Amino acid sequence: MDLLEKLTILSDAAKYDAACTSSGVRRGFQPGKIGNTSSSIAGCCHSFSADGRCITLLKVLMTNSCVYDCKYCVNRRSNDTRRAAFTPRELAELTIGFYRRNYIEGLFLSSGVLRSPDYTTEQMVRCLRILRQDYAFNGYIHAKAIPGTSPELVYQLGLLADRLSVNIELPSEAGLQTLAPDKNKAAILRPMGQIRDRAAQSKAELVKYRHAPSFAPAGQSTQLIVGATEDSDRHILHLTESLYERYRLKRVFYSAYVPVVEHSLLPAPSTKPPLLREHRLYQADWLLRFYGFRAEELLTEAQPDFNPLIDPKCHWALNHLEQFPVEIMRADYETLLRVPGIGPVSARRIVSARRMAHLTYEDLKKLGVVVKRAQFFTTCGGRIRSGLRFSAATLANQLESIGRGELPADGTPVQLSLFDNAG
Repeated sequence: MDLLEKLTILSDAAKYDAACTSSGVRRGFQPGKIGNTSSSIAGCCHSFSADGRCITLLKVLMTNSCVYDCKYCVNRRSNDTRRAAFTPRELAELTIGFYRRNYIEGLFLSSGVLRSPDYTTEQMVRCLRILRQDYAFNGYIHAKAIPGTSPELVYQLGLLADRLSVNIELPSEAGLQTLAPDKNKAAILRPMGQIRDRAAQSKAELVKYRHAPSFAPAGQSTQLIVGATEDSDRHILHLTESLYERYRLKRVFYSAYVPVVEHSLLPAPSTKPPLLREHRLYQADWLLRFYGFRAEELLTEAQPDFNPLIDPKCHWALNHLEQFPVEIMRADYETLLRVPGIGPVSARRIVSARRMAHLTYEDLKKLGVVVKRAQFFTTCGGRIRSGLRFSAATLANQLESIGRGELPADGTPVQLSLFDNAG
């Protein structure tokens, strides 16, 4: 099999892995080395694939041969598919060749498990060592740490890569036992803890010693498959929150399950991927990381899943109407962040701009507020937006209309009980 055939097979086999962003590390030009990684380019070559995804890296598997038989995976050992494997030298030369032609800015390297986790990781380490040492490659590298790999090899991988990730894949241990019996929760979380501790140790050493080796300077991430099991959005969000807090992850990626194999325990091949659900989970993830929300606030046992037609912040606001309306001229920054349609940037702009002038809804538009959502939950100078008509009973329907891309229809007159704080 020639190199082009291998590339065709192994790049196609890697397309289901979503955890491949390249931000979070800065490493400028160094004499005698090829490439650089800085926050300005972040490994991005600004090209797009046919399905609209931004291509930032050479995204490829070391091999699609695998000793595991995960029922959801196209590369499982029982699946009848063409197998291929790069040698470390082949993949290193391919990466450098693409980089010199300006096709890519870096490498995203994952792999099926060939023989054992240790053997596969050894092959990945050899490839990255050729890139870093033989070719003096200074660009971005994201590598997958395989659960079950020995700590020594994970450490070697982290010294060569900018970011490491360990994919959890399924959100619950019950899902793992059912669909991926060769994997277990402890084997997945163990390398995540090691990466966290090694990265913290590396940062402390770099403070004392300027030339100390850097371990995974861009941190670690993981991926969760959405829709392959019956896990609720609430369960996934609580898991996400725990991962951020316990393992200091940079990102949790959500991948809508694409039916690629037929199995009685999985959705039928004709089932559409839950892309809108994936999108809502990403929005909720941002609320956890940047807006000060907790998972327990966003979803409850009584409402374990998001309304797909309403974004998670609107979903929360509809369940907490007693906290609205918010007066734009008086609310503090943290309160403004909880208003649908107002983000961190627009909230800071509001706090700054209102010191010098009375703000109107037209001013809010100029400050970056999504007024078509914020208008239902705010007042400016004690007044709602002119001409706006809705009630608590019709508010959800109007927000769903916005979610469908429709203009909100006029509802019944405003109920004073919804705005009794407006004066």
